Amino acid sequence: MGDRIIEIGCVELLNRKLTGQRFHRYLNPEREVEAGALAVHGLTNEFLHDKPKFDEVAAEFLDFIQGAELVIHNAGFDVGFLNNELALSQAAPLEQCCAGVVDTLKLARELHPGRKNSLDALCERYAIDNSGRMLHGALLDAELLAEVYLAMTRGQDSLIMELDAAPGPTLQGMPQLECPNLRVLRASAEELAEHQRLLVDIGQESKTGCLWSSLEA
Repeated sequence: MGDRIIEIGCVELLNRKLTGQRFHRYLNPEREVEAGALAVHGLTNEFLHDKPKFDEVAAEFLDFIQGAELVIHNAGFDVGFLNNELALSQAAPLEQCCAGVVDTLKLARELHPGRKNSLDALCERYAIDNSGRMLHGALLDAELLAEVYLAMTRGQDSLIMELDAAPGPTLQGMPQLECPNLRVLRASAEELAEHQRLLVDIGQESKTGCLWSSLEA
């Protein structure tokens, strides 16, 4: 029997924030855990023997990811394993259940060509605390990857964030402004008389007449 999945860990991001919703299951792989794999994740045969099989949690897993865009590091590797398990469970492939898959390894290679782009390397690059990652664990890796993904794509939503922070329009379509109380000074009778004399002079000098006088009329 080939390699099998022994753990699934997912966290939900909504509007670029962790919601606290998560899906996490340890699974009985129905085979012995190899020594090399044990050194990576630390999950023993004794620990896994009473855990559910993949087909027992498949429906719950698919319901959690239904219609979502999945963010996966080295997506081709994980999607291959998941589709193998789904096929053994006679379920539809992953691509038919979710809205799409974002491969953060591919994204990291585009942003940082020629550099290490493992999850640990990205955590160090973006100052994300991964001190609790002594062994590979699906749920912790999902939480760290969520932080890495948000850091790598932070610039994409800057314009949206600026627009969200801007004051909303008034009914006239103008931004709301705080206007100070203004003191209104009325013209005196002498000032009004001088204004009229000035308009007469403008009218006499102009061939087309004084526009201001015609508007007042």
